[in-house]
Amino acid sequence: MKLIRIIALFSLLAIGVQAAQKPNIVVVLTDDQGWGDLSLNGNKNLSTPAIDSLAKDGAMFERFYVCPVCSPTRAEFLTGRYHVRGGVYSTSAGGERLDLDELTIGDTFKAGGYATGAFGKWHNGMQYPYHPNGRGFEEFYGFCSGHWGDYFSRPLDHNGKIVQGKGFCIDDFTDKAMDFMEASVKQDKPFFAYLPYNTPHSPMQVPDRFWEKFKDFDLKMHNRDPKREDIRHIRAALAMCENIDWNVGRILKKLETLKVADNTIVIYFCDNGPNGTRWNGNMKGRKGSTDEGGVRSPMLIRWPDRIEPGTVVNRNGAAIDLLPTLAEMADIDVVNQHKLDGRSLRAAILGTEKARKDTRLIFSFWKGRLSVKSGKFRMDQKGKLFDLESDPGQYKDISKKMPKLTKQLQAAMAGFKKNDAAGYDQDERPFVIGHPGYRYTQIPARDASWTGGIKRSNKFPNCSYLSNWTNVDDKIYWQAKLPANGTFDVELQYACRKADVGAELELSFNGTKIRRKITQAHEVHEHGGENDRTGYRAESYVKDWKTIKFGRLQLKKGDGELMLRALKIPGDAAIDFRLLFFTRVGR
Repeated sequence: MKLIRIIALFSLLAIGVQAAQKPNIVVVLTDDQGWGDLSLNGNKNLSTPAIDSLAKDGAMFERFYVCPVCSPTRAEFLTGRYHVRGGVYSTSAGGERLDLDELTIGDTFKAGGYATGAFGKWHNGMQYPYHPNGRGFEEFYGFCSGHWGDYFSRPLDHNGKIVQGKGFCIDDFTDKAMDFMEASVKQDKPFFAYLPYNTPHSPMQVPDRFWEKFKDFDLKMHNRDPKREDIRHIRAALAMCENIDWNVGRILKKLETLKVADNTIVIYFCDNGPNGTRWNGNMKGRKGSTDEGGVRSPMLIRWPDRIEPGTVVNRNGAAIDLLPTLAEMADIDVVNQHKLDGRSLRAAILGTEKARKDTRLIFSFWKGRLSVKSGKFRMDQKGKLFDLESDPGQYKDISKKMPKLTKQLQAAMAGFKKNDAAGYDQDERPFVIGHPGYRYTQIPARDASWTGGIKRSNKFPNCSYLSNWTNVDDKIYWQAKLPANGTFDVELQYACRKADVGAELELSFNGTKIRRKITQAHEVHEHGGENDRTGYRAESYVKDWKTIKFGRLQLKKGDGELMLRALKIPGDAAIDFRLLFFTRVGR
């Protein structure tokens, strides 16, 4: 009898310890994958069994909403607040940065005792403290811009340093995230792993093993407007989605191997509608649109210890809800000085919420376009009202039949534009260089301004470079802020034809200058297109840049213009410019 009591006591203690353990968190956010790009949602063009299993073994939202494009969705997930409040108004050149007074989900979970890591496309600022390491994520591996020019073995950012990636980037990000999870488990520390993947965003690249299935694939399902379909683009997107599924499967298997699957919350959602005209459940709109097809995302969540398998959440949810929801699930306080727009949906997910009518308003905004969701209704940017339950394709305007609701939603939208979105894109923030809390600063061509005949390699700045630097009167510059005095070793990434060797460059900030002569040619051609599956792209191609030491620069804190200019151009052009890299000396 005494032995039985001892065994029972230890069993109770074990249960108590297990109950006290914080759940691990894994968040997978994909890029430009629409609601319809999962076999779970009825798409017969592809198979996504690993992702689908999250709904089978956990919960899925019937309606879940994100922003029309990427960086705003990431900002709303990170802060629990609408992106217009946090300084995000563009997808590049500084407009993607999240204001420094905003605290993030990384800050919350780090303060709650979690190991925090992000692996993939950050897209909310590069220079510290906008960098992920300054936003609560102790570990970062990926890139900070809106897209990358080549997805195979390209240079990436590891905690501020430039390192060489290995293989296809999604596979690489997943490898690093799984290493992070394993290290955290060995340290007996709960982990928060954020995997913001960058596919199926273009350029449309995917490993051969996934492309082989789709390169000649006959589509079984089509968009509501099939004449606008680009079949080769669709095939590539489907292959990229199946690669994502394979990686999600690897994550789930890793959790099992680490014996933490039961107490790990796994979330899967997308950042906007599909990046092309393809099957998406007959909804209106795609990426960039505030119609249902542009902002509806799958939202799947698995937590074997707590969530009943096969749960369907019928309440509207949004990216702004994930911070408060996850914090409540982990029983930690939200670290934020601002009021959240999101609300915790824990009770709805766990099935403990009392039934009530869903009249909450969820706003979808981008570049002046605004729509609002309330219950089963959506009012579009033109003031038309649709019942998405009976008319999921937004074909029939019912605003005249429901004048009271129409008036209410029109007033709410007018209020959002006046009180929340007014002036959201007015930006005078300088680029931070040499922050005393961080050793490294990358200053890319993406964030630069210039004068004269200098040209950007692509109209989309994210992964671009500057060329056609033919005149000594031209300059490349950044409006910058140095928070503290410091000494910096500066490196330059460039390309230069043999005939153009000899350009003399000067880098200056507030009167302090250093000079460097280009003494070595670096003739390289653009590439990346060899990995494209469509034969064309919208984004810039890339080069293999040469890195040289530019010199040591001693600077005093202050605001000013960081300027790169050519004092002499003996050939036809100075250099093609990619990046300046500052390393603070003597931290």
